Order: sequence, then structure tokens, then C-alpha cells
Amino acid sequence: MAYEKTPKNEAPELIEKVVYLNRVSKTVKGGRVMKFSALVVVGDGKGTVGYGLGKAAEVSEAIIKGIADAKKNMVKVSLAGGTIPHEVTGIYGAGKVLMKPAPEGTGVIAGGAVRSVLEAVGIKNITARCLRSNNPQNVVKATMEGLKALRSPEQVAAIRGKSVEEIL
Repeated sequence: MAYEKTPKNEAPELIEKVVYLNRVSKTVKGGRVMKFSALVVVGDGKGTVGYGLGKAAEVSEAIIKGIADAKKNMVKVSLAGGTIPHEVTGIYGAGKVLMKPAPEGTGVIAGGAVRSVLEAVGIKNITARCLRSNNPQNVVKATMEGLKALRSPEQVAAIRGKSVEEIL
């Protein structure tokens, strides 16, 4: 009987990106008290992504809390190869993000917060644009709303009760 050794960490390798660090101060009797918040995006590079906000007295603690929060809020995204199946607009608060599929070799054409989310998901070719607010928290949330709204041809065909060939 052969005994196979299983790897200790069977969890997939996650991509962790700090999108935004914010320092806030509160003035008290003895002076100023500094606190930090970290907006973090976590993804597996294969279509799963989540974001989290961590707040703490130190930067490293805030990032750790943000990563833990992001891992709790992970969602699966429909992808078509290295891009998205169709054009989509994500809206959250004043944040609005337009995402369009792009042909092979285009790369990720997106700014700051949107780029972090798209790279964590594993999208290789896409064009994205922030249309309203550029507040990192609202932009990340709007990007996530857009990605959640994506539907693959198989999902659309199942909803309509048709074959994939009829949809395409």
C-alpha cells in the first residue's frame, strides 16, 4: 500500500494587494491620536476576488485585518479566457466604472484601484474607465458590483432556456 504525502497548505495561493492606506488623526487632551485604515483586495487569479477594509492603530495590523475581511467577502466572477464576456458598468455610491473586454495582447488598461481588483481576479486583457468618483473605496466597490453582474453565455442560455449556439 503506497502512502502519498499531501501538502500541508492545500489552500490556493492568493494575490493580496493594498489599494489604499489612509491615516486619520483625532485630537485629544494629550495631543493627536493617529489611526490607519487599509483597503485591501485579495484574489486567486482564477476568477475569485474579494475586498476588505481594516482599521487599526498600526499600518501592519490594519492590512492584516483588511486581508481577513477580504477573504470573508470573496465572490466568483464569470470570465471568458483572459477577459470578461461582455461590456459592463458597475455603480456603487458616486463610483461608476465602465469595463470593456479587449482582444489578446491588450493588457490591463485601467487606473489605480480598478487595476488592483482586475489583476487579483486574473483578468489579462481589459479596458476600464472610472466615470464619476475616484474615491478608492467607492471605485473598488463599483468594480466589484460590475464583476458580479457579469454573465457567461452558458448562464444566459440556461436562464433563457436556449442553447449556447442560439445565444451567440
